[in-house]
Amino acid sequence: MKSDTTTTVLTFVLGVLILLDVIFAWQSVMYTRQFRLLQFQALQDQATMTQLQQRAQQLDPLIKDVVAFNQKNPNPELTRILQSVPAKSPAK
Repeated sequence: MKSDTTTTVLTFVLGVLILLDVIFAWQSVMYTRQFRLLQFQALQDQATMTQLQQRAQQLDPLIKDVVAFNQKNPNPELTRILQSVPAKSPAK
């Protein structure tokens, strides 16, 4: 009698442990997929930021030329546009 109860309890405990093992394995797979997706997105964002910084650096000489032109030939519309553009690009 006692042996049947012990066997039943141990079988139940084994079943619970197997179920927990399956749940944890599934969570591990899902977290790994999410982590890889986030890594890929971070690489894409980094590449985009690099491109934006390069474009901002390419615009610096143009902005300086426009500022010099606006000092020689003042134009209210051009002044308003230049006020909305930072003097130095934040990429540096």
